[in-house]
This record gives sequence, structure tokens and C-alpha cells, in this order.
Amino acid sequence: MKRVLSLLFSIAFLASVTGFAADEANKPAVKPPPLPAQPADVAAPKLSPDGSVQAGFAKSHEQFVDIAKKGNAQVVFLGDSITAGWNGSGKEVFKEYAKYNAANFGIGGDRVQHVLWRVENGEFDGIKPKVVVLMIGTNNSAVRENSPEEIANGIRKIIDAIHARSADTKILLLAIFPRGATPGDRVKNEAVNAILAKYDDGKMVHYLNINAKFLTADGTLEKSIMPDLLHPNAAGYQIEADAIREKLASLVK
Repeated sequence: MKRVLSLLFSIAFLASVTGFAADEANKPAVKPPPLPAQPADVAAPKLSPDGSVQAGFAKSHEQFVDIAKKGNAQVVFLGDSITAGWNGSGKEVFKEYAKYNAANFGIGGDRVQHVLWRVENGEFDGIKPKVVVLMIGTNNSAVRENSPEEIANGIRKIIDAIHARSADTKILLLAIFPRGATPGDRVKNEAVNAILAKYDDGKMVHYLNINAKFLTADGTLEKSIMPDLLHPNAAGYQIEADAIREKLASLVK
């Protein structure tokens, strides 16, 4: 009898443990709380949901630091996925900049604070390019806490951080490109651009707004140039290359 009771107890215990394990396995994964919004004008790395530095961001940053250490690039393109796209849709067009030994320091998803952090953490150590083509800020426009003034101030800090490491580098500061089908989608970015225009000193910082070249007469952005209404395709990158060619050549001299 004792053996029977012992066996029944063991079976019941195993069943309860198995049931508990199954219940635990079926529980939905607990998502970490959302990260607090980062200020656009305070240097910060790009973070994963768990608060760690995003692996892809860290890897790209390390690659750029290695390029900087070689000190060969005369022109550096600096920014987010629109800049990174020179290695994708704009790859053939980018060959035009081989004569400048151009380097592409673009990382998809980057915001102003991330680029500022990258500059302050090695991407301009050992390199003194003649020109940096800088465009950043569109990914901050969706962050309610990042005001146009804060975004523009962060971009000002990027410029200052570059000059602190390479005083003779000229900045070709591009207006944030248009996004969304209509002008109503671009209000915040245009407010940033209005501030950026004031940074042009005609010497070390040169602001260039080529946005009209991407738009129809009524301000429509067409998918034939930016299929997702944000990132240029090959035709879009050709428009950019044509629009900045003369100014870039004059600054490289």
C-alpha cells in the first residue's frame, strides 16, 4: 500500500511540475520598458531595447574608427541611412567620389545624438578631411521630445566636434531631405533647416538646400525618386550628386 501511495504521489508531483513548466513556457515574453527619449543635443550611442549598445551600430562605428586611423579620406559623408545608402542604391553614383578617396560614415537609423557620439568617440581621430558632407536629423523628427531647436543645436555640436579635431575641415551642411508625400509631412524638418541655414559662415560651414530638386512644382515627393518617400533610389542619388558637385569641388580645393 505504501508503495502504491508513494507511486501515486510521485506521479502527481511530476504532473504538477510538468504543468508548471508548460505554463511558464506559454507565458508571453516580458518586454523591457521603452527606453526614455534621448536629447538630440547630448552625445549618446544607439541603444537596444535592453539598454545595451546596439551591436550593428557598434560594429559600424569600429569600422569607421579604423578608416579614420588610416587618415586617407579627403571627403567624408556623415549621417544616417540616407548617407549609408551611397553604399546601396547610390553605389554606382558614389564612384564619382573615388577621386577624393571618399569615406562613407553613414549608419541606418542614426539620430543627431548618435552621430555626435561617434564623432566624439574616435571617428575623426587621425583623419583630417578637406570636406565633410553632413546631413542628419530626419530620424529625430518623429521624437516628440526633440524640438527643432534641440535638433539643430545637436547638429551645431557635431560641427564643433569635427572642428575640435580637424580645424581646417570645411563642412558642406545639407538641408534635411524632404520626406513624406506632401509638404505637411515635413514641417518639423523644415523648421530645423531654417535654423541650419544660419550656420553658414561662408568659410568653414557651407549650408546647401537642394530639396527642391527632389520635388514637383507643388511640393510633391514622388516615389520614382524616393520609393518609400524617405530614401533615394539610384535616380535620387544622381540628383544629389549633380546638385552638390560644383560646391563640393570648390571646397575640396
